[in-house]
This record gives sequence, structure tokens and C-alpha cells, in this order.
Amino acid sequence: MRGIELEIEQIKQRSKQNESEAEQRMKQIEERTKQIESETEQLRRENARERALSALIKQHCFPPESSSIPPQQTEIDCGPSSP
Repeated sequence: MRGIELEIEQIKQRSKQNESEAEQRMKQIEERTKQIESETEQLRRENARERALSALIKQHCFPPESSSIPPQQTEIDCGPSSP
């Protein structure tokens, strides 16, 4: 009878350990998920800035053909280098 009680106690201890390990893994997953969400949001902001910059460059370097007025000179060097 003592052997069965000892085996039951060992099973309970392993169960507690498994639960503890599962909780630790869940916390790690939650932390990593938050980190990924933060990085994703940062990348979205960076992409939006890059799209806006790209749009400005296109606007200044490649004006619509219908425009008869040349764009004002900006600090951006849009053309090829002159030899």
C-alpha cells in the first residue's frame, strides 16, 4: 500500500511541476507576443514615414507632365550628376 501512496505523491509532484512549467511558457509567450506587437507597430510607423518620403521625392523629382511650371529647386538632388 505504501508503494501506491508514494507513486501517487510522485504523480502529484510531476503534475505541479508541469503546471509550473506551462505557466512559465505561457508568460514567455505573452511577453514575446507583446514584443512582436510593439515591433510590428514600429515597423508600420517606419513604413508610413518611408511612403510619405517616397511620395515627396516623386512629387519633387517627377512632377506630373501636365505641369508647365518647373518645380522649385529643393535640397534633394533628383537628377544625375553632371560631369
